[in-house]
Amino acid sequence: MKAKAVNTKNAARNLSKSLTYTALAVALITVCAWISVPVGPIPVTLQTFAVCFVGALLGWKRGLAAVAVYILMGLLGIPVFSGFKAGAAALFGPTGGYIFGFFFAVLIPALAKLLPVRKTALRGTLFYLSMLLGLAVCYLFGTVWFVLMYRCTYAYALSVCVLPYLLPDAGKLLVATLLALRLERYIR
Repeated sequence: MKAKAVNTKNAARNLSKSLTYTALAVALITVCAWISVPVGPIPVTLQTFAVCFVGALLGWKRGLAAVAVYILMGLLGIPVFSGFKAGAAALFGPTGGYIFGFFFAVLIPALAKLLPVRKTALRGTLFYLSMLLGLAVCYLFGTVWFVLMYRCTYAYALSVCVLPYLLPDAGKLLVATLLALRLERYIR
């Protein structure tokens, strides 16, 4: 009977911890969305930093939950998106594909976290490359969406939606990698 009570207490503690980490991740993604520099139709924000960081730090369950809650909050009208936007118009508009692409940007680094690589340099390289891959899939998803919404060429979409963001995003992902490596030992 005592073991059952301990297991119930541990399960409640783990659930509480997971909910707290997920809520903090949603808050981080939201605040990072609000920090933006307008550049063309898609502002430079810290969202990609936050999403990739959350995946590498919290893993796939918490990471996907955070992105899903973030998107749901925006859909329900809470101004969590870049430029304090919210609602179906913001989510299903021309740049909505990038927001949905966050599922890939969080999932790929989260899956890389599962690999049994312990050496810091190799783990850092793995995190960074997985973040780049996740962001590339996010770019792909968002760019195809953008082309379909604007009925423009892929060349135009890439020149407006991807090329101006490659270097800033590479830098943001480097910072996300370094922070995830530093903090992951504290997150269980």
